[in-house]
Amino acid sequence: MTPLSGILNVDKPADWTSFDAVNVIRKRTGVKRVGHAGTLDPAATGVLPLLLGQATRLTEYLVDATKTYRARIQLGIETDTYDLEGAVTAEADVSGVTRDAIEAALPEFRGEIEQTPPAYSAIKRQGVPLYKLARRGEAVVVEPRRVRVDRLDITSYEAPMLEVVIDCSKGFYVRSLAHDIGARLSVGGSLAGLVRTRVGSFRIEDAVSVDDLTREIEAGVWQERLFAPDEVLLHWRAAILGQANALRLSRGQMLELAGATAPEGELCRAYSVGGDFLAVIAANETRWRPEKVFAAR
Repeated sequence: MTPLSGILNVDKPADWTSFDAVNVIRKRTGVKRVGHAGTLDPAATGVLPLLLGQATRLTEYLVDATKTYRARIQLGIETDTYDLEGAVTAEADVSGVTRDAIEAALPEFRGEIEQTPPAYSAIKRQGVPLYKLARRGEAVVVEPRRVRVDRLDITSYEAPMLEVVIDCSKGFYVRSLAHDIGARLSVGGSLAGLVRTRVGSFRIEDAVSVDDLTREIEAGVWQERLFAPDEVLLHWRAAILGQANALRLSRGQMLELAGATAPEGELCRAYSVGGDFLAVIAANETRWRPEKVFAAR
């Protein structure tokens, strides 16, 4: 029997870590190989794709996908964690902050920007998460990183609460955005609530709650929720391999694909004539090399 493989689009509940969701699904389904794409803070909710079986080998491509968030930012308050879970470090009056002033501040947070992650984050230094160092009282210096914001729009503002929608790249911290907007307005800001509504092609409208998924597992129908592993790659080009190239693929050999030219390193999904997902392949000069081989029929 072919081992189970696929992707679950789960709506992570508040107060769960991403690893809590992984462990629950692993225990309740009996699938040993389960991973997630993109950590969500415990207080955050929303889309958390869980990859099962062979699909875990595609995690890196889903982690790289753009994401959409709905965020609530409380202006006038700063905390050490950049959200309302942390200790308050400063407060300010926000009665003079207008929507126009916020709109005027937002352009500097769009596009390719340098962003400094929070000291209380899962980024590791010498193998230790920064939040553990910060909690021990150690000095934590976080280097800024390059991230991309494709959209940052106000959806509502009623002082002190600002609500925004964000489309961003991997590595983006919404907590840092809340802190930085507050700093730009000279009143401080902290993240008050966060919902991830999209990871790549996985949307919150199609996500299943943990409670519903639990009931479906008990009823034995949960596998109907699985997306095929190659759902992660559907925005790539696809190649259909004949028998000769499928054999080369199974041997880890370079492929010759007539008329299929691409920039060096471009990735492509490969299928058999019968429609089976075979591999991820990469352009290599005039040929294609196997990157991740799943099957060869």
